Amino acid sequence: MTVALSDIVVLRDLLKPLRDLNDAASLSRYLESFYTLRKPMASTINTLAGALYKVFSASPDQARKEVCQACFDHLSLGGIFSTGPVALLSGLNPCPLSFVLHFFALAIYGVGRLLLLFPSPQCLWIEARLIWSAAGIIRPIIKAEGVRQMFFPATIPVYYRAPSVKSDI
Repeated sequence: MTVALSDIVVLRDLLKPLRDLNDAASLSRYLESFYTLRKPMASTINTLAGALYKVFSASPDQARKEVCQACFDHLSLGGIFSTGPVALLSGLNPCPLSFVLHFFALAIYGVGRLLLLFPSPQCLWIEARLIWSAAGIIRPIIKAEGVRQMFFPATIPVYYRAPSVKSDI
C-alpha cells in the first residue's frame, strides 16, 4: 500500500506539467520516466518484503532457520536494529543501500550469535551456509528489481524528474 501511495504522488508530479492528456506521444514519454522515478521507493520495500517472506518461510535447512532466529533476535535488540528495518519497510527510508547494509548486518549478527554459543567445525559450516543463504535470498530479488535501476537510478535517462522541494529560507 505504501508503494501504491508513493506511485500516486510520483505520477501526480510527473503529469502535472502536461496540459493535454490526449497527446499520446507526450504522455508516453512521461510515463516511461515513471518506472525509473518510482524505483528507489518501490524496489526497497518490495525487496525487503520478499526477503522477509523468504526468511520467515518454513525450511528444513538449518542455515535458513538460523537466519530466521537471527532476524528475531536482531529486531528484539531495539534501537537502530529495529528502527532501521521498520523505516525501510514503512517507506520512511527508501534507500536500497541502507536495506542491503541492514540485511547483511543481520546475517553477520547471526554468525556472531552462533560463534558465541558453540564455536565448532559444524558451527563454522552452518555460519558459512548462513551467509550463503542470506546472499541467496537477496541476490535473485535484487536481480529481478534491476541492479542499475535500484542502486543507480540517476544513470537511467528520464524525460522528466519530479520537482525538487524548495525551502523558503
